Amino acid sequence: MLTILGFAMIATFLVLIMLKKMSPIAALVLIPALFCVFVGKGAHLGDYVIDGVTGLAPTAAMLMFAIVYFGVMIDVGLFDPVVRGILRFCKADPLRIVVGTAVLAAIVSLDGDGSTTFMITVSAMYPLYKRLKMSLVVMTGVAAMANGVMNTLPWGGPTARAATALKLDASDIFVPMIPALATGLLFVLVLAYVLGRRERKRLGVLTLDEALVKAPETETVLVGAGSGKTPARTAGAGSGGGLPEAPEGEGFQGLDPERATLRPKLYWFNALLTVALLTAMIMEWLPIPVLFLLGAALALTVNFPHMPDQKARIAAHAENVLNVSGMVFAAAVFTGVLQGTGMVDHMAEWLVRNIPDGMGPHMALVTGVLSIPLTYFMSNDGFYFGILPVLAEAGQAHGVSAVEIARASIVGQPLHMSSPLVPAVYVLVGMAKVEFGDHTRFVVKWAVLTSLVVLGAGVVFGIL
Repeated sequence: MLTILGFAMIATFLVLIMLKKMSPIAALVLIPALFCVFVGKGAHLGDYVIDGVTGLAPTAAMLMFAIVYFGVMIDVGLFDPVVRGILRFCKADPLRIVVGTAVLAAIVSLDGDGSTTFMITVSAMYPLYKRLKMSLVVMTGVAAMANGVMNTLPWGGPTARAATALKLDASDIFVPMIPALATGLLFVLVLAYVLGRRERKRLGVLTLDEALVKAPETETVLVGAGSGKTPARTAGAGSGGGLPEAPEGEGFQGLDPERATLRPKLYWFNALLTVALLTAMIMEWLPIPVLFLLGAALALTVNFPHMPDQKARIAAHAENVLNVSGMVFAAAVFTGVLQGTGMVDHMAEWLVRNIPDGMGPHMALVTGVLSIPLTYFMSNDGFYFGILPVLAEAGQAHGVSAVEIARASIVGQPLHMSSPLVPAVYVLVGMAKVEFGDHTRFVVKWAVLTSLVVLGAGVVFGIL
């Protein structure tokens, strides 16, 4: 019964948000509360929610201060050189813009943090998509898939969890998987090319001047622009590298080269601070929320020593902080009820129990296939610490090594990064001003295909 109710709760949530009958926050809170009553454990709802919130509170804190930190770094110009290079490549060609989105997301994903990747990618690319009237779900989908493939880096989370759960070395899992993961990333780039051609066919190729003429309307300032409304400028006039400056508030490239928040004299300080922060995060010198809290405080103090300027920067990023942290705590209700009622355990047991005996020798392949839906419908912690050991045990009974099972378990990450239980995805859709349901409808089929490509490549290369 709990198995059926668990699947029904997830299906109800996905259907309602994709049909736009409920907002994600409302659905994440009300649907699990209702199903908790159906299960007959309504009296324990408060305990489940508190447990869920307690478990996700560090994540919410990390996201809050990470948004402030990287928002300040965008404001002061740390990422301007990278963004300018990508935008020079993109020009006003929809095909190049989509491919550039995938490349930028993949590069920034090297830090192992999805929220960082999405903040920088959207800040750079959103104005281009808006000006050319390109599909924003293409941007969110491509960014999420590129980040999903790169999320398998040993410091990204899933690989480390698999290594911990099965008592293996993370390098033994990741290094042999590099050819398969490289194939997956190449597939994302090819998919970006195909989607870009579709957008180019729909919109044509414009010069930057034509793009600005086609879209002269005033738009809200993108997070990181930080300079308020500025007079409209002619494309390429005085912006360096042939890029247009901030026309009417938002800047074609999203990063006005004359914004008041730039701190060129502090560029190397900010670069070294960011490198130190990411190094400390990878080396686990302190908990990640603490690192971003300290980093945000130091970045604000050094770059904006005057209190009014600090308050202005915090206020500029407050909307994103509130949206994301609110979504995380709403997701805590969903995960709290799933785990507290035992639904997730029953769903996992049902899936494992229904694996045919004849598939035993192919448990690595089975694990790879199961990782795609399971890492979407549950947290990485739940899958890697709850399900993976059971799958590994079943595999070992049929002569399949634990390390093969661990490698197969990471192939579902391209889809996982768009899961409603991943806080970073709300940063992506929130900053891109895309409905979560629209993003889900677009990305699921392509992300599943990307995961299957990684799995297939692993089989072809003899890794799995």
